[in-house]
Amino acid sequence: MKQYILKSIAVIIVISLLNSCSKKSLDFVPQGPPVAATFWKTEGDAMAAYYSLFNPQNAYEEYYGRGYMWYVDAGPDMVVGRNNSSAANIKNFNPGAATASYVQDQWKMRYLVIKRSNDIIKNLPGMDIDPALKNRILGSAYFMSGLAYFELTYTYGSDNAGVPIVDTAGVPGDYYIPRAASAKVNYDYIAGLWTKAAELLPFFQALSPADYGSPHKVAVWAYMSKMLLYEKEYAQSENYADSVIQLGQRQLQPHFKDVFSIAANWGSEYIWTMVSNTTGGSELPGVMLENKGWGKYNGWGYFQPTKELYDAYQPGDERREATILKFGDHFTFFGEDRVYSSTNSLTGYQFNKYMEPFSYPDLLHVNPNGDFPTTDLNVPLLRYADVLLIKAEDELMQGKSADAEINMIRNRAGLTSISGATMADLKLERRCEFAGEYANTYFDLVRWGDAKVACSAPLHGANGAEVWPARSFDPSYMNVWPVPQSEIDNSGGVIVQNQGW
Repeated sequence: MKQYILKSIAVIIVISLLNSCSKKSLDFVPQGPPVAATFWKTEGDAMAAYYSLFNPQNAYEEYYGRGYMWYVDAGPDMVVGRNNSSAANIKNFNPGAATASYVQDQWKMRYLVIKRSNDIIKNLPGMDIDPALKNRILGSAYFMSGLAYFELTYTYGSDNAGVPIVDTAGVPGDYYIPRAASAKVNYDYIAGLWTKAAELLPFFQALSPADYGSPHKVAVWAYMSKMLLYEKEYAQSENYADSVIQLGQRQLQPHFKDVFSIAANWGSEYIWTMVSNTTGGSELPGVMLENKGWGKYNGWGYFQPTKELYDAYQPGDERREATILKFGDHFTFFGEDRVYSSTNSLTGYQFNKYMEPFSYPDLLHVNPNGDFPTTDLNVPLLRYADVLLIKAEDELMQGKSADAEINMIRNRAGLTSISGATMADLKLERRCEFAGEYANTYFDLVRWGDAKVACSAPLHGANGAEVWPARSFDPSYMNVWPVPQSEIDNSGGVIVQNQGW
């Protein structure tokens, strides 16, 4: 599975059959299922369909490169590092967020994954192939469909409207269907998908190294726990978190900085990740790199940490230096020792989490094409530390002690244990642990009801100067993002905008 990016022939075959699109254009209109007479016959067909599930997140730079991170960027821990009106509209919760190019395709890309998953779910059961392989591919389709719906739902869904549910039967002749009545309807549907996925998928330990990156049972349980936390179903969420924890197959890396190393791509903390290499995957490391990379590489200079984030770390917290580069810090860049400085950084900081691939000489672990700056570092989407803090939050919300889980995170960061941990402690640990990650600390603020206060204060750079003015956050409608305007326009009004946007 870690080689799926390289399976170009199989991907091209299935992409042509499964209504795909070019890297820069996502205008796809389903035209029915693949031709049964020529496809869904052989194990090769099944594997081509399987690889197609993962192609969108590798082929389209916004999936887990910039686009999805713009939503996380809305919080107080980072700012848009370059002059960019579309990105500023998102950061400032302006109406222009509905038409911002960086997030315009998030909806389409995930429905493309859902479409391909549905094709597998509909056609694979009738194929005469190895039963174990069939289960793994079918389980992967259920998992990937659920993950796409989950990301869509917490991004765009609310009590007033969910996102459209396109089941395996599809909608002949009409891709656009109305939105679900609420996010709750979506979450119930996702739970059904993931229940089936968990039944079919193997444990990670049962996968061969060639299949690392494939969906597995523990990833399903971990995401179920996270979704149930979002639904405030704390007891159920805790049960799924316990399923992961008590199994004993996952544990924290000994040192926080080790999590963000190529050697730990499949380490003990791995649960689910954006598989990457020098030809595909997440561009986030290059996106966060110094603009123009001090003349050595085409870094893009986005998503710069704020002083507010830097100051949130307690003295002695090893995560601060592992997460943030500040002026005067030493680091290795393409085999040479450098002292961090910048004439480009708006804040005077840079995220350090994803810098390891750039420490090696001669572009060994970096895409030579700086216009597509992927690396050999897998970018975490959900890791074991998240499961521990999900359980901790579940416990606190049920009036239980969460000291054990919170102290595991603190001790790994070089901090002393605390007793009587509160939600304030939990919130701080999530902020310091997951800054700059797709764990989405901005959405944490939204679901806790803290976004209005957090976004109403100006943001500052390392020298104390204001770099981003205070914003106005109205939780009556800004708790969800606007549906991309292109979806509303193309649907002829079948898909409606979120209230207030």
